[in-house]
Amino acid sequence: MKKLSLALFAFASMAAVPAAQAAGNIDCELHYSLAGWSVIYKTASGTGTITCDNGVRIPVKISVKGGGLTVGKSKITDGKGRFSGAYSVDDLIGSYAAVEAHAGADKSSSAQVVTKGDVSLALAGTGKGWDLGVAGSRFTIERR
Repeated sequence: MKKLSLALFAFASMAAVPAAQAAGNIDCELHYSLAGWSVIYKTASGTGTITCDNGVRIPVKISVKGGGLTVGKSKITDGKGRFSGAYSVDDLIGSYAAVEAHAGADKSSSAQVVTKGDVSLALAGTGKGWDLGVAGSRFTIERR
């Protein structure tokens, strides 16, 4: 009887693991455009699409807000990002923390990693504008 109870407990414990987590990490990318400005306060907004290896495709809104010693105006037209550490699409939505140092003039490119708990998003993009500074910001992804 004791062995049966232990077996049932072990089975129930495995059933309590979320199905998405049991299946492992999902592989997702973000393609986006973003435009904004900064004079001590930094703000930017844009749109994008998250695509995952499981066939999920989500249109999203992106906003960046923060502050620091920063000044500039920029537009990213061909941004790409890769998520890591996510078990479901819902893990990708929300606010990520970012700290950045940036400098650019005319045609510029940028790269940074933002984090939200166990989920990270490595971003890279090219565009136009000028900027200079150091800032802390919040990078937010919402469903459109």
